[in-house]
Amino acid sequence: MTATPLDDTPLDTRLDRAHPGQEPGGLASVSKALMLLESLTAAGDPAGVSALARRTGMPKSTAFRLLAYLEESGFVERSGKAYQLGRRLFELGNRVDLCRPDGLRDIALPHLTDLHTRTGMVVHLGVLDGHDVVYLDKVHGLRTAAVSTTIGGRVPAACTALGKAILAFSDPVTVREVVENGLAPRTRFSVRQPGLMVQQLAETRRTALAHDREESQLGISCVASPVLVDGRAVAAVSACAPTAPVNAEAHALLVRRTAAEVSRRLHDAGASAA
Repeated sequence: MTATPLDDTPLDTRLDRAHPGQEPGGLASVSKALMLLESLTAAGDPAGVSALARRTGMPKSTAFRLLAYLEESGFVERSGKAYQLGRRLFELGNRVDLCRPDGLRDIALPHLTDLHTRTGMVVHLGVLDGHDVVYLDKVHGLRTAAVSTTIGGRVPAACTALGKAILAFSDPVTVREVVENGLAPRTRFSVRQPGLMVQQLAETRRTALAHDREESQLGISCVASPVLVDGRAVAAVSACAPTAPVNAEAHALLVRRTAAEVSRRLHDAGASAA
């Protein structure tokens, strides 16, 4: 597939030029186009015009027109009558600070790979976004456990070792928002009591280790440690494995050393995930 060069003309202007007299006010068109992209992101699978129009609450004709433009620009791709996210989004996503050369993911990757090699476990790098953890990287092999995480995916922070590791070194306002927003469980082992969550975060601040004992996925336990810059958690590293026969907590100290090394490299590089 050959990528179309990016046009510097604002999206709202191009939409209005392409369809004069329709939906005056390009900002509304931009907002609706983004809604379509968000809907495709949430769905995970290709979807037709009717389904996307229904999910976003916009007229089918409007959805069809905007999807045609997004397809032309490479932001969505079409297979038959169904649409999916396009490769242009992959290209743009890898240009954000977190993914640039010498950015957080680039600096962390050799250390994540070494941790995976030494433990044989699934290794993650994640950051906090609102009340969720977003997975920046995942290192696994042919013989590692099937852990239901994806790069770019998000999970409620309070259900993950990654999220707890970051929250423990976040500002009190952020922690309060996550706890007061409601600790939505993902499994029967997820922490539901705010008091217990606060206790766990306090313990993580003391040890620089956080735990997920089948709280995000049944049968899988994880241990994580924060990546710190000037005392603030900008990310976290975790190792995950089946709860039995070898629990991930057996490698807790190695996970902590890995996160500390990434922290040191970030500090030396002057990089940040902020």
